[in-house]
Amino acid sequence: MIAAPLFADLAGDIDISFEFFPPKTAAMEATLWETVQALAPYDPRFVSVTYGAGGSTRQRTHATVTRIETETGIPAAAHLTCVGASKGEVLDIARQYWAAGIRHIVALRGDPPVAGQKFEAQADGFSNARELTAALLTVAPFEISVAAYPEVHPDAVSAQADLDYLKSKIDAGAKRAITQAFFDVEAFLRFRDAAVTAGIGAELVPGILPIANVAQARKFARAIPPWMDRLLDGLDTQPQARQLVAATIAAEMCRTLYAEGVRQFHFYTLNRAPLTSAICHLLGRKAAVLPVEAALVSGV
Repeated sequence: MIAAPLFADLAGDIDISFEFFPPKTAAMEATLWETVQALAPYDPRFVSVTYGAGGSTRQRTHATVTRIETETGIPAAAHLTCVGASKGEVLDIARQYWAAGIRHIVALRGDPPVAGQKFEAQADGFSNARELTAALLTVAPFEISVAAYPEVHPDAVSAQADLDYLKSKIDAGAKRAITQAFFDVEAFLRFRDAAVTAGIGAELVPGILPIANVAQARKFARAIPPWMDRLLDGLDTQPQARQLVAATIAAEMCRTLYAEGVRQFHFYTLNRAPLTSAICHLLGRKAAVLPVEAALVSGV
């Protein structure tokens, strides 16, 4: 018998951050901004904005991250990759971010422009995120986050090699590592233990994806557990039920991580607020209530 309800009286003593992607259309931009406004009262320590394969969203990423930083006051982090640009071009982008007041970069190798292709560095480009991290810090004292892979990066020759590479990124100056989305809590905990053994002292932040559907989740995570497939099976035509199940899955995973001492969470929002806000609330992180005057001004 469980001694107390799973989410009873949690202290809310967690650090949270959110990830968005740059909108393609005016309608998508409106949805994104509604999401930003809905999640801002949860007081994230930062939000990040993704960067499309091959730099395909460069201008939209810049516009989105700058708007969030200037209009909300939430510290905004811009993703930056090694793909589709020379070293000089990438560092020029970094200088533009610094000039715009952006102080946080998520430094990534990046995906090839064509899905399924093997990554190949440009002759005059950065080869990996370690090189990019070191170079960014010659431009300005950015706060830098990098990626981590509890279930091993698909290009890594071994789990140990992947861990050694993560350490090299931290040693190059990264402050934290944010993991790829995962659904196996034990995989993350084993990875965390291995990182400590390897001498990695930086924050290792689990990336949480509250899934709306399995097909979407497969784009973000290496593997979907069979039990999750079974739970979501048959809910394609029942969106409200599917969201409730998805929120329950993600919240239970976060509660398990919390019980294991995890206090930082990074949510892949997919530019939607309800699932993420529900999980934050269950973890004891409640949205701040706007004063009446502020609510009237903002139209809430």
